[in-house]
Amino acid sequence: MTNISTAEILDKGINCLLEKLGTVETEQFISIIIREKSDYTKWRRQYFDAMSAEEFNDAAVAYAKSHPFQAKKNLHPIE
Repeated sequence: MTNISTAEILDKGINCLLEKLGTVETEQFISIIIREKSDYTKWRRQYFDAMSAEEFNDAAVAYAKSHPFQAKKNLHPIE
């Protein structure tokens, strides 16, 4: 694990948001996160609890294959 500063993490995060959402939606996302004081873990748990184990595995495999920062490996579903 590399040591990365808070500023570097924020910079990478903002760049990801800008790339995927654009400027206006990035600003909206940040405003929502600040205003709502939501619990990210609970929010994501609701999403994942609605998935079957197979759906979760398929989504994880698809993400790993398409994620540009991951090494490409032979990925096999959990059996």
